[in-house]
Amino acid sequence: MERASENFEAATASAALSRGLGRSYGDASLPASPADVVANSRRADRILGFDPGSGVLRAEAGLSLRDLNRVFLRRGWASPVSPGTQYVTLGGMVASDVHGGNHHVAGTFGEHVRSLRMRVADGRVLEVSEQTEPELFRATLGGMGLTGHILEVELKMERIPSAWLYTETRRVADIDDLVETLLESSRRWPMTKTWFDSTQRGPGMGRGFAVMGRWAEAGEAPPQPPLLRERLSVPPLPIGLVNALTVSVFNKLWFHSQSRPRAAIAHPQAFFWPLDGLLHWNRLYGPRGFAQYQCVLPIERDTRVVRRFFAIMTRRGCPSPVSVIKDCGAEGRGLLSFPKPGISIALDVPLRGERTQALVDALNEIVLEAGGRVYMAKDVLTRGTHFRAMEPRLPHFLEVRRKWDPERRLRSALSVRLLGDDV
Repeated sequence: MERASENFEAATASAALSRGLGRSYGDASLPASPADVVANSRRADRILGFDPGSGVLRAEAGLSLRDLNRVFLRRGWASPVSPGTQYVTLGGMVASDVHGGNHHVAGTFGEHVRSLRMRVADGRVLEVSEQTEPELFRATLGGMGLTGHILEVELKMERIPSAWLYTETRRVADIDDLVETLLESSRRWPMTKTWFDSTQRGPGMGRGFAVMGRWAEAGEAPPQPPLLRERLSVPPLPIGLVNALTVSVFNKLWFHSQSRPRAAIAHPQAFFWPLDGLLHWNRLYGPRGFAQYQCVLPIERDTRVVRRFFAIMTRRGCPSPVSVIKDCGAEGRGLLSFPKPGISIALDVPLRGERTQALVDALNEIVLEAGGRVYMAKDVLTRGTHFRAMEPRLPHFLEVRRKWDPERRLRSALSVRLLGDDV
């Protein structure tokens, strides 16, 4: 049963899990059992306070990043970290400890969170911070909602010179060029990301283009603030349009459209959240749907592990139009936060039953061997054995969870799959 209310504190009483807008790729916001009560925060979205002197904002957990942007971008403030969609809530951003293309300079979202108001498993409502309950605070950053219901979030916003982006784009020829460009750009730019052609094999494997950006200075940007654009919507489709042929054609066209280096002033929606412009874009995958897969590989300039990863991906067939590599900086303070120094690789994986499970298993073997990890916020196919082997911080997290929730009252389908919770 799902319970939504403007009084989110009341809604979380006896609930086994909280969720926001329901946009998780995987099973993090799904109940462990049909009998479990899930508290929905989408109606608890009020801004409770903002100090323009310090940039500190306090808001209810259900406030979406989109609504935050509507209010603050035109006023010269932005979330210090933006994931790939605006359709996330502050509570979800904390629970997933999201990151963006500026992770190498800004860290995860949790690095900017000052305090949380939470309902813990025994029913108490607490103010939780590094000063009051440091272990619980760190376990909650990236803890996938398993340490308590997040009711309110207090964070420090980023002052920006304009609401537009200055960007530069350049093509990369292969994996070596891609990694070299990404690492070199990260030393000079606060925001970086690369797209690669997941269908290309042979010498051009890993070809694509890199995009570097920063907030535009007031003199560079248009005088008017950017408007959030109207969205197109994909209707329900009887079959998927994403397959090896269509993705190969799309990727070739997309790659060749970026033939020359270019500089531009970009709309923030186009830079940070391009898929938000196409509502229900997931329907392009048809009734069988897709899964996202994202991992981090702790490399420097040694691209051999990336080559092995790409070789498995292309050999087994992974036609992904959305294939992104980002640079990751230092590990965050969240006990299960995803990023660590290296590069992250994100893919859309069309669901094809056991073939898809076998692909994820094979990719996870590479990740495990390299000392990397998968991103729980997007995962739905990683096996518990793989996850536990990848995550040396897990015993610490479980110790904190045991202290605050010895009976594991707070649980999800993800915690059943990865942590062995009872259904």
